[in-house]
Amino acid sequence: MTTVTTPVENSPLVLHLHPVINLTDEQFFEFCQINRDLRIERTATGELLIMPPTGSETGGRNFRLNGQLYNWTEQNGTGVGFDSSTGFTLPNGAKVSPDAAWVKLERWKTLTPEQQQTFAPICPDFVVELRSVSDNLILLKTKMQEYIDNGALLGWLIDRKKRQVYIYRSGVAVECLDNPATVSGESVLPGFVLDLSKIW
Repeated sequence: MTTVTTPVENSPLVLHLHPVINLTDEQFFEFCQINRDLRIERTATGELLIMPPTGSETGGRNFRLNGQLYNWTEQNGTGVGFDSSTGFTLPNGAKVSPDAAWVKLERWKTLTPEQQQTFAPICPDFVVELRSVSDNLILLKTKMQEYIDNGALLGWLIDRKKRQVYIYRSGVAVECLDNPATVSGESVLPGFVLDLSKIW
């Protein structure tokens, strides 16, 4: 007898703390540090979103994605890149960790060293979310729109399950590409082209 397992879409575990507990930014940062095995985010309204680590396959694909962004960032020199373990504090107060992110160097340098060492109070100029087979697509789309609403200029939601890339731009309707070979960083990351054959 053979057992077949089918991945089920997962939503993060949501913890409602308010009004019983109001974590300060410093307390939330420390909470995340002592729970490093979990991916923890905080919504603009204070709920904690707790997600298990990604599976090995998704982690490997994310590594290849970040490798391509790293290579371009090092050659271009106009910004700073970040991987999925990095937390940012958006202007609306949400604490988020995109799978990949990039911030213009001049914006990054406006932050103090203390701000850079915690969940930096800045929305990345560019963000990527890579959907694993168990991720809830609706929640990821909502998260992508939140980045744009908080100042991101360009975002990619890469849905490996359907081989689609949703492109989010400031002030423009979302565009969906079906099974593209590459996707361009446009004017936000000039010259950066992600080879999706390494991701699919």
